[in-house]
Amino acid sequence: MEPGLRHRLAEKMAGEITLSDSPGKTLKKWRMSFDISQGHLSEFLGVSPSVISDYESGRRKSPGTAIIGRIVDSILAIDEGRGGRYIQKFASLLFAEMGEGVIYDLHDYSNQITLETFCRVIGGELLTGPTDLTIYGYTIIDSIKAIMNLSSNEFNRIYGWSTERALIFTGVSNGKSPMVAIRVTPFKPRCVVLHGISAGEVHPIVPKMAEKDHITLMCTEKDIEEIVENLRDEKW
Repeated sequence: MEPGLRHRLAEKMAGEITLSDSPGKTLKKWRMSFDISQGHLSEFLGVSPSVISDYESGRRKSPGTAIIGRIVDSILAIDEGRGGRYIQKFASLLFAEMGEGVIYDLHDYSNQITLETFCRVIGGELLTGPTDLTIYGYTIIDSIKAIMNLSSNEFNRIYGWSTERALIFTGVSNGKSPMVAIRVTPFKPRCVVLHGISAGEVHPIVPKMAEKDHITLMCTEKDIEEIVENLRDEKW
């Protein structure tokens, strides 16, 4: 199995469930897609079958990201125990649709971090918005490939677990294109980072667009590989 394939698929599944208008129905869809019964899943999780049934039917309050993560991990673990047939099937379908090279890196943290800390780690310069808000992860996106290859529905999948994250766009010239793409999608990230340009190169309308959507906006000229290394190594 390709290294990281399971983790990336888990992020996609959890993100879809979390962002769904009907999380229970989406959870049921994934469970059935992996050919796993409610009883088998509940036994693996160590809970009553009624707990899974209540989540899927909407009788129980929608689970938070931590519980969704446990359920998704259990679904994948069960499939791995059977040889990983569905992991291979769905991973190849999901990531083929994204287009090669669109996502440079995607990562979620178990603990929230402030945007002030995040800005320091990436060597960022704040353009607009508060820094006392928190995020749970980041996605680094090739701006041109994303805009050229992704539909609005596919664009939503770059959020991973949740929209409480930073989107770092590489290959930008003045920042307008990424913000326009975000404006026409229903979900908004907590933070957008324009990579490879200075504050003086950002088009004047871009901070205004960010303010309208309540997005904290930053820019950074630090090397992208150094950014990834710092974000992965940081002990939040």
